[in-house]
Amino acid sequence: MFKRLATTKVDRALARSPAVAILGPRQVGKTTLARAAAAVRPDSIYLDLETAADQSKLADPPRFFASRRGSLMVLDEVQNLAELFSELRAEIDADRRVGRFLLLGSASFQLLRQAQTLAGRLEVIDMAPLLLPEVAQRFEDIEQLWVRGGFPGSYTPPADEDSWQWRQDFIRHFLNVDLPALGIGVDPPSMGRFWRMLAHLNGQLLNASVLSRSLGVSAPTVSRWLDHLVDALVVRRLEPWHANLGKRLVKSPKIYLRDTGLLHALLGIRDAEALAGHPASGASWEGFVVEQICARLPAGTPTNFYRTSAGAELDLVIEHEGRLVGIEAKLSSAPTVTKGFWQACEDVGVHEAWVVAPVREGWPIGDSARVVSPIELPI
Repeated sequence: MFKRLATTKVDRALARSPAVAILGPRQVGKTTLARAAAAVRPDSIYLDLETAADQSKLADPPRFFASRRGSLMVLDEVQNLAELFSELRAEIDADRRVGRFLLLGSASFQLLRQAQTLAGRLEVIDMAPLLLPEVAQRFEDIEQLWVRGGFPGSYTPPADEDSWQWRQDFIRHFLNVDLPALGIGVDPPSMGRFWRMLAHLNGQLLNASVLSRSLGVSAPTVSRWLDHLVDALVVRRLEPWHANLGKRLVKSPKIYLRDTGLLHALLGIRDAEALAGHPASGASWEGFVVEQICARLPAGTPTNFYRTSAGAELDLVIEHEGRLVGIEAKLSSAPTVTKGFWQACEDVGVHEAWVVAPVREGWPIGDSARVVSPIELPI
């Protein structure tokens, strides 16, 4: 249905690494992507390690792996067999050919902790929900992706109500099944309240003390719960950009829910009409823009925001094609920028700046700055 941008990433990674891991939340499309990669490679084998039948095939991993050298082996939910990683290391060391293993996992912290034994042998791909280049054919498509989010089960239904119900089911399953399965021992009602509070603070600076008082838990507990949601790939923690500028810079991170469809479900925003009049719409658009950009960048690209106590601010600072880019999100068809935007561009020393707004076509607003539509982002 969709030509996922991650398809190219996976193909390139398999062409240079013995093992590749695709990380992403449940139902983001990892299995579909992996099956597509396997379909074009002869004699590939797919194992779902949540099933006892496929787990039993790995009762003797060395013999099983050795018998299928030369084939791509897809191991879905591989974190369910933690002991498998040492066997994978031995097998890869015995045969270092590229494109041998494709590992799928639903949470970065668990898989990566286990995968430390594969250092130098494993390339990791973070798979985001659907992005604009994958779905947008018209300017009007922007709104649907923004409102519903990028999980295929939420984006594709014909009716808004069906999308809404899918997201409610996802949230309930995530809290009651996914997190416990990942070894996270926080009771679902408490984590649900915390997640909703983060939704109300979307795009704001993290204040763990305020959250801890509201929840009746300690600040370290808040930090631990936040780590869980970040590692489960549903929350993005954006760190501030720092340099020795002699200015008073913000030191706290900003928090975004990575999928705006889940954000809107947690806030009770059912459709585009409700979103248009909601006080959280501006922060929601900002998070949408931040995720659309961050999810497309090469792995390891630094992503930060910039803010001073005097009001100079950029929503995002990235390095793109060797150039420092400052980015501001504006929910307006005729966006304007403040003095603080220009000051931040000067402070950071950006080579260019983008003001990302819901417009059909962009236009320049300075020698190195321009308004751009999300569809025409130059990444």
